Amino acid sequence: MIGYYVHHHGRGHLRRACAIAARLGVPITGISSLARPEGWPGQWLQLERDDVSGHGRSETADGRLHWAPKHDAGLRHRMAKIAAWIDRTAPDAMVVDVSVEVALFARLHGVPVVSIALPGVRSDHAHRLGFDVSDAIIGAWPEWAMGMLRVDTADTPGAGPVAQPLAGKLFAVGAISVQANSPGRTPASIHRVVVLGGGGGGGMREPEILAARAQTPGVEWIEVGTSADNWSPNPADWLGRASMVVSHAGQGAVADISAVGVPALVVPQERPFREQIMTAHTLSRADGLPVMVANSFARNDWAQLLERAGQLDGSNWKSWNDGHGADRAAAVIRDIAGNP
Repeated sequence: MIGYYVHHHGRGHLRRACAIAARLGVPITGISSLARPEGWPGQWLQLERDDVSGHGRSETADGRLHWAPKHDAGLRHRMAKIAAWIDRTAPDAMVVDVSVEVALFARLHGVPVVSIALPGVRSDHAHRLGFDVSDAIIGAWPEWAMGMLRVDTADTPGAGPVAQPLAGKLFAVGAISVQANSPGRTPASIHRVVVLGGGGGGGMREPEILAARAQTPGVEWIEVGTSADNWSPNPADWLGRASMVVSHAGQGAVADISAVGVPALVVPQERPFREQIMTAHTLSRADGLPVMVANSFARNDWAQLLERAGQLDGSNWKSWNDGHGADRAAAVIRDIAGNP
């Protein structure tokens, strides 16, 4: 049995979990305060939320943790549920995407831990603790993009993307999407732009979309996930019909865009630990990727930008997402679960 903890913020964590779980081929229990997703291939342990009490008390344990609010009933109940589940099932491993607290809690119960790492500068004490107690760490980016995660320590200042504590247990598996890979769109004029919002917030706003429409007569602009009215549980269905995508730089969004193989404009949003900034920086420095990176959606050159996008080859996304990231992640998890 494998436990798979899924963070509730946004929908990228959940979609990645679904992609990996479908390839594990072993009994699995999802663990989250999110509802069980349709098609989940196993059991689901529903947890209480731990961020609704409003106590306002210190939640970081002097910076050693990220979120452990004192006297929070939700936190107490969810940890008790996880402990009872571990005692009842004796899992072979726990996958954590993402929570330092759950990773540490599982390891203190003697359960091997596989942590999913996010991009960014994650040199803080809490992230380093989570990485230290993990038996393996999975990065959903290609090996050549290791610079997306930076972990410096007091012993290795300025050591670069993979500091000594991560060496040997960080596995870059490539982008992970629930969407099957397509051959990619060959260069052609842009006639339909999909604007992709995010479950975690951020993205192109309505005034910016109206301005882009005005600058590009004859081009169809479709909004997906920019509001509750146009939210889609499977945005890849829309992405596959686009000739270009305009998006934030969230991991799930970039993974879905790369899976369908369409040119993109990516604008990183402010996130903790410079998560999207590091992703966008890596994308902008990569040779041949069919993506343009900008610092704002507000611009007056949309017609020229779409003309440049039409010259990009969508099949070049293969170096970012070859369609096998979830398989590689599942192999790492099975290896840890099979080697106590």
